[in-house]
Amino acid sequence: MDNKDKIEKGAKYYINIEGDLKPWEKDTITTEEIISLGSWEPNQGAIEINLKDNTERTLNPGEIITIKPGHGYSKKIKYKRG
Repeated sequence: MDNKDKIEKGAKYYINIEGDLKPWEKDTITTEEIISLGSWEPNQGAIEINLKDNTERTLNPGEIITIKPGHGYSKKIKYKRG
């Protein structure tokens, strides 16, 4: 099932969480709510991705984000030497 099939009528917004659209009714969302929608561990953090220009920004714990078109959210990925 693709995202078009998942869109529910009447939802105010759809939050793009790692490519999966989640219905959302409020004008804002917190970092913790994004993490909860994504079903990942809070210690993984979250990033906001502007899908228009592909820029990324790390979200702080407790941050309140105003919903904007063309933005998606993902786990924060850490890299280290092997």
